[in-house]
Amino acid sequence: MTSSASEADGQLLPADVPLDEVSDEQIVAAVGEHREASVATGESLLVLDAVTLRFGGLTALDDVSFDVRRGEILGLIGPNGAGKTTCFNVMTGVYRPTSGKVVFDGRVIKRQAKHTITRMGIARTFQNIRLFGEMTALENVVVGTDARHHTSVPGALGRTRRHFHEERSAVDRAMALLRFVGIADRSAEKARNLPYGYQRRLEIARALATEPKLLCLDEPAAGFNPAEKDELVELIKQIRGEGYTVLLIEHDMRLVMGVCDRIVVLEFGHKIAEGSPEEIRNDKAVVAAYLGGEEDDDGAA
Repeated sequence: MTSSASEADGQLLPADVPLDEVSDEQIVAAVGEHREASVATGESLLVLDAVTLRFGGLTALDDVSFDVRRGEILGLIGPNGAGKTTCFNVMTGVYRPTSGKVVFDGRVIKRQAKHTITRMGIARTFQNIRLFGEMTALENVVVGTDARHHTSVPGALGRTRRHFHEERSAVDRAMALLRFVGIADRSAEKARNLPYGYQRRLEIARALATEPKLLCLDEPAAGFNPAEKDELVELIKQIRGEGYTVLLIEHDMRLVMGVCDRIVVLEFGHKIAEGSPEEIRNDKAVVAAYLGGEEDDDGAA
């Protein structure tokens, strides 16, 4: 398959060159280039400020506070039922906090429409894969690029020059992203026919296609074998290397410790620890939460 060059924004991929002849450096450049949602590093990108969420008499999150810093990989971990996915849903506007607030890039997140959250620069994957099964892998990623398109409905119906340019650029970028996540050779296959691990990678590619400032990955290694998990670690590091900020929910402690810069630990809706992987590994409260013990006065579990 050959790829086209963008007219107005410069080339995403070289024109008239087969994809298998494009270098890895060109692919990586195409993935990171032309992103509207640019990021700096170091400062807080997303802040949870004393967030509490109640469902009737059940407190799902209780006074939870932490931040996600630009350019880092932050892990959000905890035992089953700790509130990790609920916290994800608050951060992405699915739930509105009972009290406290979530601030993303200086803007308070309430219960906004999903497309508004995406436009703000937050993209996510899900525990249960949510792809368009009857669409090809390429088409699934092209759908993600639509979040940054500017053509109006009349413009799309009239096939204006802008619409034609955006469609062509979307295909170029989608192919670059499929190559970036390692599944470009399956671009023409329907999503439902892809192996499980490829479907996970496809979901990441589609999320990246929205040009996020913050990429939220909800248990991306679920169902992976050890080799696939090692490959995922390298992919997440490469994503961060392209300037993306990553928030990761994951049960596999080896993966979390190997990829995250910082880790936040939840238990029963409370934040019990926050720090570097080494600090979390040696935190007695975290050990007790995972092993089910309590520390006595002598520090024994």
